[in-house]
Amino acid sequence: MIFDNTQSHMPFLMVDGEGNRILLFCLADDSNVWKLHVSVNDGEPQRIETGLSPDMVECSPTAWQDETGWHGRYRDAKGIDRRLALSTDKTTAQMKLNELVLQVEREKLGLADGTEIEMKKPIQVHLDAYHQHLLAKNDTPRHIKETLARIKRVLDDRQIKTAMQLKTVEIEAFINDIRTDYNTSLETCNHYMRSMKSFARWMLLNERLYRNPLESLTILNTRTDRRHDRRPLAMDEFTRMYEAAKTGPPVEGISGHDRAMLYLLAAWTGYRKGELGSLTLRHFVGLDTETPMIIVRAGYSKRRRDDSMVLHLDIADHFKKWLEIRRPASDDEILFPISETSCGVERKTSDMMAFDLMAARQIWIAETDDEAEQKKRHVSDFLKYQDTDGKFADFHALRHTFITNLSYANVAPKTAQMLARHSDIKLTMQIYTHINAQEQADAIKSLPGLTPKKDEKA
Repeated sequence: MIFDNTQSHMPFLMVDGEGNRILLFCLADDSNVWKLHVSVNDGEPQRIETGLSPDMVECSPTAWQDETGWHGRYRDAKGIDRRLALSTDKTTAQMKLNELVLQVEREKLGLADGTEIEMKKPIQVHLDAYHQHLLAKNDTPRHIKETLARIKRVLDDRQIKTAMQLKTVEIEAFINDIRTDYNTSLETCNHYMRSMKSFARWMLLNERLYRNPLESLTILNTRTDRRHDRRPLAMDEFTRMYEAAKTGPPVEGISGHDRAMLYLLAAWTGYRKGELGSLTLRHFVGLDTETPMIIVRAGYSKRRRDDSMVLHLDIADHFKKWLEIRRPASDDEILFPISETSCGVERKTSDMMAFDLMAARQIWIAETDDEAEQKKRHVSDFLKYQDTDGKFADFHALRHTFITNLSYANVAPKTAQMLARHSDIKLTMQIYTHINAQEQADAIKSLPGLTPKKDEKA
């Protein structure tokens, strides 16, 4: 039997009890309406009378071939016409179309499981539900906004419309594109991948996927591509910056006196910008006792739980003296309005640090009249916002300063991890603890040698 493949349904072959080959297929009539036909033992196609009106499509599914390959058309369980590309190979295309028809029949009979139905829904349905999940977890508005924005950008860029299209190769293609086109850092790439992996894990846990299609997606090693490494401030640097800030003009709407106190708390508690930006007088407990404390509420803590920190007695004294000038209007007034989360305004603390470091550096250079010494100071990294190694002394560097100073004070690593409020001690010791070459040399010299010293017995 010969017929035009571009205008026929892919044939379904059956064999009856007498061994006859029964071929069911569709042909388009003169009005391009699909009609049911049959061929017995490769004979001529015969029209099957169905009793339906001439303008009604009798066959679903149907398929056709063009220069790009085979395409299919079928009606889903709700009776909606669906069209899709199948394959360039006719046999593969027929198998895919048959699977779709089988799924439709299972849905009609109520046999399809929930996951199967969920995987066919538009991906935006799942993303909206994931949004509600993040809200229920009490994640910060900023974290929710950034997470959803990353996921949405990946989905739009790769034209992912359903959960079935979530694949590691698609995410990797997106990462390669933003690396090539925008020179995106590996750290930023990892943010995108973590957001997508979290989304996929949530879908799996909520039976919206049969398996996690992004399980093999590998996080990149950011140590090969550091864009914004930080350095701790030496005590002399911090003191000079602190003094310059105290007498400096307002920056980002924050007075010099307030900036100095903000730096002091950051360097002696390790609290982050958002945590410090949430503080009111109510968060300070026992200022006149031997163990003054600061308590950051869960809504502003990165760990999403109440965090308390014992305040150094000297810092507590400075804070009380600062309060005599600051004089907050109430116990609930935000003391340092730097975070959008707590006060509706996001102030650039990095600009504050850059300004005060520069002011302190200019004073330091001008302190000497010796021309040779001045030239030496001009090329020094001392009090520079960004040093010659590309490391930054921004506001978050004060957290690095706090943790590094714990190491200098010989605080046990486990205690340092607890004070830094890190879940992983590797983060405390490898990222936030900075030991310079001289300190490494001193540590090595403290080890015993192979040859006993003269005053030691062999």
